[in-house]
Amino acid sequence: MTFQISVADTEFRFPCEANESVLDAAQRAGLEIPFSCRKGVCGTCKGRIVSGEARAFAGDALGAADRAEGNVLFCNARPRSDLVIAPRSISKANPFARKTTPARVFRLQRLAPDVMLVHLRFPAGIRVKFKAGQHLNLILENGERRDFSMANPPRESDGAQLHIRHVPGGAFTSPVFNGLKRGDILTAEIPFGDFSLRDSDKPILFVAGSTGFAPIASIIEDMTIRGIERDMTLYWGARQRSGLYSDLPGKWAQNPRFKYVPVLSDTPEAGFRHNLVHRAVLEDHHSLAGFQAYVCGVPVMTQAARDEFVAAGLPENEFFADAFVTRAEVAASGP
Repeated sequence: MTFQISVADTEFRFPCEANESVLDAAQRAGLEIPFSCRKGVCGTCKGRIVSGEARAFAGDALGAADRAEGNVLFCNARPRSDLVIAPRSISKANPFARKTTPARVFRLQRLAPDVMLVHLRFPAGIRVKFKAGQHLNLILENGERRDFSMANPPRESDGAQLHIRHVPGGAFTSPVFNGLKRGDILTAEIPFGDFSLRDSDKPILFVAGSTGFAPIASIIEDMTIRGIERDMTLYWGARQRSGLYSDLPGKWAQNPRFKYVPVLSDTPEAGFRHNLVHRAVLEDHHSLAGFQAYVCGVPVMTQAARDEFVAAGLPENEFFADAFVTRAEVAASGP
């Protein structure tokens, strides 16, 4: 059965099948709703159902209060009737904005025992526009896709630098660590995602867990290149010291408006905060009312940060997240 979806206070209207998410249907109709993980864990695509009925799979990022107000995650919502919806934003997609291109492995570097830098180069003359913080899809030979954030700033548009963490038994990450070599050709589609810097004068809290550092590095490097002057603090967390694998925060600290707080969750070490990374933020700030927060890492961290930051006064519309979702989490989230 096909239902009609209307967007409140706009002329946008599109069809959606009963077993299709509202987000997928909007994209099929050439419309863009903000999204990131597509599996109900990051909260980026949250919006409201003004009228009509939809179903959602259990276990997504919404709490009881959001549901009581009629909010859903459009990546997880399937219609049971015609709907009128109110997303945070919606616009016509630029059909020329996304490219699919071969990408040659230019450099491989082990950044940590379980993190590999995969530096890809596009063919000569191919440059891809993207926003700092966005990600790409690597399309595998069997048609499956893997999402990876780009750590390079948009000025370096002739390729992509990916920080790939080894997932034991991973169908893609294991070959990256054991067989991928310089000169190999991958297929990439770029760009995706809505994790990017918003215009504001508010001080920024960047919160990264492990390889969640990659898109935040892209944003901070881009801010430096563009001369954007804002107060910002980076909280970068890992279990062990080796997980904080980049020297870039030391370079950024030359800017007096930048502060770096390295956080370890396992063994305490001198010079490092010992806590969960989002809790370190709350140790330093009793109120987050005047901040913007950009949080990237595993879903359990981004969800906890969202809940606890908003409880500490952060306006909900000033929280931006990119959740790194493994294939196991995708499978567990339902069809």
